[in-house]
Amino acid sequence: MSLTSSNTAPNFLQRLDTAMTAHQSMVCVGLDPEVERFPLHLRHSPRAIYEFNRTIVDATADLVCAYKPQIAHYAAVGAEDQLQDTLRYIRERAPGVPVILDSKRGDIGSTAEKYAREAFERYGADAVTVNPYLGRDSVEPFLAYADKGVVILCRTSNAGARELQDLEINGRKLYQIVAEKVAQEWNTRGNCLLVVGATYPAELADIRQRTGDMSFLVPGIGAQGGDVEQAVRSGRRADGRGLVINSSRGIIYAGAGEDFAAAARRATLELREAINAVR
Repeated sequence: MSLTSSNTAPNFLQRLDTAMTAHQSMVCVGLDPEVERFPLHLRHSPRAIYEFNRTIVDATADLVCAYKPQIAHYAAVGAEDQLQDTLRYIRERAPGVPVILDSKRGDIGSTAEKYAREAFERYGADAVTVNPYLGRDSVEPFLAYADKGVVILCRTSNAGARELQDLEINGRKLYQIVAEKVAQEWNTRGNCLLVVGATYPAELADIRQRTGDMSFLVPGIGAQGGDVEQAVRSGRRADGRGLVINSSRGIIYAGAGEDFAAAARRATLELREAINAVR
């Protein structure tokens, strides 16, 4: 596989923008399967994860701009084959909707190269989340895939984010340094995004000011307590876009019975409408 974009194939951000326009949506559905939370009729199926994901995709394919499977939810139960089949199904059922593989990889360059191959060649993901802690050489193997998205952790949505990300260095906080370094130095191929949590709207607004028109993956809506209106107002670009707002548990576990797909669709519609009312 070539590490450079072809002259005709759209890159990740172009595909993302096309999906946003086609579906009038900045909603990303996180596919984080936990079999014990599945409806009873699925729990004992030998391919329960794939069947669950396929049903969620069928219910939401026309409402989203992206899907985001979290790799640990598959690897922990030896279901990598069902992850591969899920990505294959998304390409068939919703070919215009890109997939972000949430793996938060971060290692020395030679190992990062293998992780990049895992994400982009083994799984065929359109983008992958990475950790910048080791510096640019650990991210470069991902950046080299110019047609793919590289989604870099900046201001994460978890409660403990302040412990390291708010540390000050010469008058700037660490997350601010990461944001500026990615925007000004690492994004030479135009394929970087930043992870910025909805649970920290002030920081979201600060990062928007520091990075111009970069796109953000925004977790933390729903189960983590992030507010949709605050997140959109704080992080949107001047054109009302620039945000990929993820909801996982709030959508895929919106219903617990055999009608779980209909509940997931309603939750996705509600989130899309709440976002569009503000943007």
